[in-house]
Amino acid sequence: MTKRSGCGQCRSGEPLPFTFTMAFHPIVDLETGGVWGYEALVRGTEGQGAGHILGQVDDDNRYRFDQACRTKAIELAGGLFPAGDVRLSINFLPNAVYEPAACIRATLEAARRIGFAHQRIMFEFTENERMIDVAHVQRIITDYRQRGFLTALDDFGAGYAGLGLLARFQPDLIKLDMELIRGIAGSPARRAIVAGVIGIARAIGVAVIAEGIETADELAALREAGITLFQGYLFARPTVEALPELNLPGMRQAA
Repeated sequence: MTKRSGCGQCRSGEPLPFTFTMAFHPIVDLETGGVWGYEALVRGTEGQGAGHILGQVDDDNRYRFDQACRTKAIELAGGLFPAGDVRLSINFLPNAVYEPAACIRATLEAARRIGFAHQRIMFEFTENERMIDVAHVQRIITDYRQRGFLTALDDFGAGYAGLGLLARFQPDLIKLDMELIRGIAGSPARRAIVAGVIGIARAIGVAVIAEGIETADELAALREAGITLFQGYLFARPTVEALPELNLPGMRQAA
């Protein structure tokens, strides 16, 4: 699809052929004992999982869907999030952004209309999606960071050329893939790999989030490694159009 046709989708105002909403999943900061942010996750309006919705995304609606996800997440966050600096993390499709300055307009307008500071927004992109034009993705990330958005490389360690992308993009954060996390307490190899990634990240000024935490043993091993930001079912399950209560004793909702 050409650049013009993609941009035309955003301007057309044509509705998507399906409906969706968002669930929110907390990212906790065990150093402060509060919620660092919430990731917005696509869900169906009748409780369907993300796969049901993403399976309906194609080349004809990909660009409208990406824009609609951003707007929906910001609108819901504006009514749900507590005052302060709790962040909103939004997944975006790098191959769905043609011109960074043009494609970010709807996001900025939604944040302005809702009164949600755009500096509280983080954009996650995944290395699992093979990038058609890596240089173009780098331009997107550079543009977003210059505008004050945070950027994060999701699923780090699971997809394509993770270290190469980290060296090239240098996002604000990386999110360790759960494949590296699962069973880490009993795996010297996983502990060594994670320790190496943490060391690299610190050396270049990139923060680390461990996602997919399900057990207390995983949490203990990762805390021992020096990680303070976590996400996973151990703390809470994603909740549709609401902020879930945290399950970890001693934690508090950000106030």
